[in-house]
Amino acid sequence: MTTLYQSLLIALRALRVNKMRALLTMLGIIIGIAAVIAMVAIGSGASKMISDQISSIGSNLLLVLPGSVTSGGMRSGSGGTQTLTYDDARAIKAECPSVAAVAPNVRGSGQVVYGNQNWSTVVYGVTPDMVDVRDWTIVAGRNITQSDVDGATKNCLIGQTVADNLFGGTDPVSKIIRIKKIPFTVVGVLGRKGQSPQGQDQDDVIYVPLRTAQRKLLGSQFPNVVGSIMVQAKSAEVLDKAEDEVTALLNQRHRIGPNREIDYSIRNLSELLAVTEQSSKVMSILLGAVASISLVVGGIGIMNIMLVSVTERTREIGIRIAIGAKKRDILLQFLTEAVLLTTCGGLIGMLLGVAGAKLVASFIGWPTLISVNTIIIAFAFSAGVGVFFGFYPARKAASLNPIDALRYE
Repeated sequence: MTTLYQSLLIALRALRVNKMRALLTMLGIIIGIAAVIAMVAIGSGASKMISDQISSIGSNLLLVLPGSVTSGGMRSGSGGTQTLTYDDARAIKAECPSVAAVAPNVRGSGQVVYGNQNWSTVVYGVTPDMVDVRDWTIVAGRNITQSDVDGATKNCLIGQTVADNLFGGTDPVSKIIRIKKIPFTVVGVLGRKGQSPQGQDQDDVIYVPLRTAQRKLLGSQFPNVVGSIMVQAKSAEVLDKAEDEVTALLNQRHRIGPNREIDYSIRNLSELLAVTEQSSKVMSILLGAVASISLVVGGIGIMNIMLVSVTERTREIGIRIAIGAKKRDILLQFLTEAVLLTTCGGLIGMLLGVAGAKLVASFIGWPTLISVNTIIIAFAFSAGVGVFFGFYPARKAASLNPIDALRYE
């Protein structure tokens, strides 16, 4: 009885006899495995990049935005008028039990000057909770305080992009900058966030106290209004409850009855993250499925070559059966050859797939995420292809009549 080890030696010897044919036979498997690993790595990397960008906004967040109002039969459109106030934000924080932090803000832009350097950036009027809501670290100095907000002080936090362009390598803390010609003291520097999901540089920003922005810097016809309110729930489990509480409170404060138009909107950013992650996963699966087609094509190629091999070696099979080889020995021999072809092709494909994913990451800056599970599954699949597509030729070889095989020319 032929052992698995003996079958492996015979298979290696048979493959060495036809090296070029063996390599060409493996080519389909090599390309298939490489494509699967590279495509899944690229898709997973893109999914992680999008998730990181959305997560950089903050966790367990609700975004309250001004809605539309109707005046004289004309609708303003979403955000077309100012309907949210600083008092709304304070009421949400005080009266909604599921809410951990609330960060109202107003937004504008302006030219910033320090010495002989200047930079145009986005300026936000915020409260101290903005840093916590955005999960933002302060790498130097301190945060804006509630005293800064109440006293409308001329202190500010700056992002890394602003710090790099105005100060280079020097420490910005305690330096005086001019925003729209108004002097501000830099009290802290925000940690680096990177790009937002929309591709904007989140570090190109300056935070000033909310009251300072409303009264002295950005100006407003209605000094108590805010552009939006970011609400952070105490946990992901109570996020929906927090949304209900905020909705009920704002309906009460804005006197919104059954027949009155809602003048605000609430967006659940965690739902956006979940939808985006699901879309990215579907795309990764789709890329992997498309790449897997080449594995099937490679398997058919192996079946074809193995059938040719059975035909070429018919006399050899007849001799082996005549000297005592069992059908299962012949079956094991040809099945081992098929699995060996796909396994070797799988190993080469794995190396090429990892190298291809790294190449994409280095050349075009697209992140890739190579999963060990993906490599293991791809390798196991390649071996499975060998068993599946090699079984029929092996069974055909084992079923040959020894007399007919010996007579075969």
